[in-house]
Amino acid sequence: MKFEYDIEGGNFSRAGFASSEVKKKLRQLNVDIQIVRRIVVALYEAEVNVVAHAWYGKMTVDIDEEKILLILDDEGPGIEDIDLAMKEGFSTASPEVREMGFGAGMGLPNIKKNVDTLKITSEPGKGTRVEMITYMKGGKNEKS
Repeated sequence: MKFEYDIEGGNFSRAGFASSEVKKKLRQLNVDIQIVRRIVVALYEAEVNVVAHAWYGKMTVDIDEEKILLILDDEGPGIEDIDLAMKEGFSTASPEVREMGFGAGMGLPNIKKNVDTLKITSEPGKGTRVEMITYMKGGKNEKS
């Protein structure tokens, strides 16, 4: 099952809309609530990053029996140093974005904490791809 959502850069009034829609769909599919929570946290952080830093983005959610694959592709300035961007507190958010309460530098670290695998690729001046996988069973945050 696959879903796609467009994300408009700079539109903070819609930030979180796609994540909320995914949450509804996962609940309808009776996905474990702990997995839903982890996915929604990661997706929200990734979605806000697109809104705050890019001009446009697309969220793709691909669900099968074993895992949930989440991909966010954006067109934007890209990430110069991914390792640095992964550090808690590091942010390139504008003062305007920070005044709205975003840009604390916790987005990528929070994503990493809430998914089983995370791969980020970026080309400065072109955009960024964030690929996340959360497994239905046996994931790093699931209790047996």
